[in-house]
Amino acid sequence: MSKDARTPVDFWFDPKCPWAWITSRWILEVERLRPIEVRWHVMSLAVLNEDKDISDDYRRMLADAWGPVRVCAAAERAYGPEVLGRLYTEIGTRRYQEKLPLDRGTLEAALTAAGLDPALAAAAESGEFDEAVRASHRDGIDRVGQDVGTPVIEVAGSAFFGPVMSPIPRGEAAAALFDGVVAVASTPGFFELKRTRTADPIFD
Repeated sequence: MSKDARTPVDFWFDPKCPWAWITSRWILEVERLRPIEVRWHVMSLAVLNEDKDISDDYRRMLADAWGPVRVCAAAERAYGPEVLGRLYTEIGTRRYQEKLPLDRGTLEAALTAAGLDPALAAAAESGEFDEAVRASHRDGIDRVGQDVGTPVIEVAGSAFFGPVMSPIPRGEAAAALFDGVVAVASTPGFFELKRTRTADPIFD
């Protein structure tokens, strides 16, 4: 099947979110098994929650969330959106598999491994790319509304938050979940399906 025949799947992520990381690994599994093409975009938990009543601990965590999305926005400007997927993979592998902090050294290593200029890590401490982050965030969140988190996914005009899951589905289980989620999300008038999380993120 040609690439042109593949259905675009737009995926908005914040590297700080462990649940989005799990979902991103799932959608890459789906990409092997279904005729889809994942297109990556940044969103920001810091932007999403800046006017919300949240705990002091969570707000401090969000202050550190600006760095990785700024670096992603800088890479997108320098190289184009096609680099975001591999950069996100390199950042997330270091954060969630190797348990490294999302500091300057980790971001430089991720950029290098993704074949990008490690000097772009300096964007983490700069507001130069904040409007680009906000614009990408708005683009995703406008499709689903404010009462969500990350990730946001859009498939063939149907957008939704999630799915949130743990561990990462693999093989046909991943593909079957995708089929079901798209069927639900594309049903006119369908808004919500949720239950309480009973497991922590599992990254294996």
